[in-house]
Amino acid sequence: MRSSAKAVKDYLAELPEDRRRAIEAIREVILDNLDDGFEEGIQYGMIGYYVPHSRYPDGYHCDPKQPVPFASIASQKNHIGLYLFCIYTNELEQKHFVDAWKASGKRLDMGKSCVRVKKLEDVPLDVLAETFQRISVDDFLASYEAALAGTSKRPKKAAKKTAKKKAAKKTAKKKVAKKTAKKTAKKTAKKTAKKVSKSAKPKR
Repeated sequence: MRSSAKAVKDYLAELPEDRRRAIEAIREVILDNLDDGFEEGIQYGMIGYYVPHSRYPDGYHCDPKQPVPFASIASQKNHIGLYLFCIYTNELEQKHFVDAWKASGKRLDMGKSCVRVKKLEDVPLDVLAETFQRISVDDFLASYEAALAGTSKRPKKAAKKTAKKKAAKKTAKKKVAKKTAKKTAKKTAKKTAKKVSKSAKPKR
C-alpha cells in the first residue's frame, strides 16, 4: 500500500505492531550493510534506498526528478514487499541472490526483483545482508548505466535516424522547389523577351 508519509519514522508509525517490528528488523539489516553512497528516505510511498542527486545529478531515467532507486521496503495488504532494483539491473547479482536465498531453505516468492514475504521469519537476513554488502554505489551505477545503454540509448539512435531522414526529405523538397523556380523563371524570361522583341520591331 502506498503511504503518504513524508518521513521514515512516520511511515513506521502508521503500521500495525507486527508489521512494524518486521520492517524495522529488515531495515536495520539494510542500514548496517548499505554502502555510504546511498541515502534512505520515502520514495514512491515506500521506505526507499537510493542514489541521491548530489551523487548522480541526472536522476532516475523514468523520472529525473527522482533519485535513482536502489531498493525499497513496503507494507502491502497481504505481504511485505522487498523491491530490489539493485539486482534487477545486474543478472549476476540476481542469480547470486536467488541461489543464496534458496540455499537458506526459505521459500522464495519473487518476481523480476520484488520479493514477497508474510513475516520476518520468512527472510534469511544473512542473505539480505550479503546482498547489500556486495553492491557498492559505484558497482550499482555501473550496472544501471550498462542497462540503460542497452535500452534507452537505442531509441535515441532511432530518433537520430528519423531526424536525418526528415532532414534529407526537406533538403530534397528544397532542391525540387529551386529547380521548379528556375524553370518558371526561365519561361517567364523567355516570354518577356519575346514581348520586348515584338514591341521593338518597327511598325510598317
